Amino acid sequence: MIKLLAALLLPLVLFAGETVRIATYNIENLFDLERSGHEYAEYIPNTPWQWNEKNYRKKLRNIARVIAEMKPDVIGLQEVESDRALRDLQVEIKRAGLYLPHRAIADAKPSVVKTALLSRFPVKVKREIAVANGNRIRNILEVRLDTGGEPLYIFVNHWKSKSGPESLRMLSAKALKSRLDALGSVSYVLLGDFNSDYDEKHLFLRKRKHNDTDGITGINDVLLTMRGEKGVTLDDLRSCPACAYDLWYDLPGLQRWSHSFYGQQEALDHIIISPALADGKGNEYVKGSFARFRPDYLLSKKGAPYRWQRSRTYPKHHTGKGYSDHLPIYADFILK
Repeated sequence: MIKLLAALLLPLVLFAGETVRIATYNIENLFDLERSGHEYAEYIPNTPWQWNEKNYRKKLRNIARVIAEMKPDVIGLQEVESDRALRDLQVEIKRAGLYLPHRAIADAKPSVVKTALLSRFPVKVKREIAVANGNRIRNILEVRLDTGGEPLYIFVNHWKSKSGPESLRMLSAKALKSRLDALGSVSYVLLGDFNSDYDEKHLFLRKRKHNDTDGITGINDVLLTMRGEKGVTLDDLRSCPACAYDLWYDLPGLQRWSHSFYGQQEALDHIIISPALADGKGNEYVKGSFARFRPDYLLSKKGAPYRWQRSRTYPKHHTGKGYSDHLPIYADFILK
């Protein structure tokens, strides 16, 4: 009887697929302890800033705790200095109880910090999308994961900060869009810190210093997460195969933020999906599963992300406390 029941249930399990959690987290300057000559001054090892073995290990443990408790199967990371730092984080996450045996990092050029990925699934193909010459604009990490079924592409982004105008973020958006158009109708997830709000197009009305593109934005207009003046919906994807859905629209307006700068809350981090992940066929986004990971310890008394701390008194130094100036976000998917 048990064998018969198992035989009847097996096709249902195969049809339902496996639920997989995909996340992204800007971990705020994870530097290793080897001098490369590209470090920020406060992360040059063994200086009065005290970026030393003790604080490095504390940073690794703090970030590993967050990731292990969030339990992603795949996570895109931003602000990782090197494969050495990524490997050390991978080991610390395993110690915290989560095994992500596969990794990739966009290290084809010596950017100060880089995009990276940790995964439960093997990385079948890794490539980098070169955005621009020089180290000001970071490469985009592209991986194709071996999930045992339909191909799944992950793109880990870290676009130019808002110290620069929108035209610099447009470079990343156009390079990414060109690659997506070349791939065609595939399951893709765009992750990372885009340094752009989900509603960036309308923010231009209040932040004109960034607008050197006549109101055109990389995230809304190039990636097509908006149509006209409104955000693309899941239903819109059926009639707009070139569009993409930004999962922030799953949350109420007041919850749409992952970063706070002097009280200004913005959704700089994103998980954006292709129409193929919302068509009811093959791999599929689990509607309503998108969320911020925000346990109490990740928030300051003022409700902002509890970032990695440096002393306020001189000589300034790392204190070994805190996590990141961004909150991680995640979503669940059915892989068939």
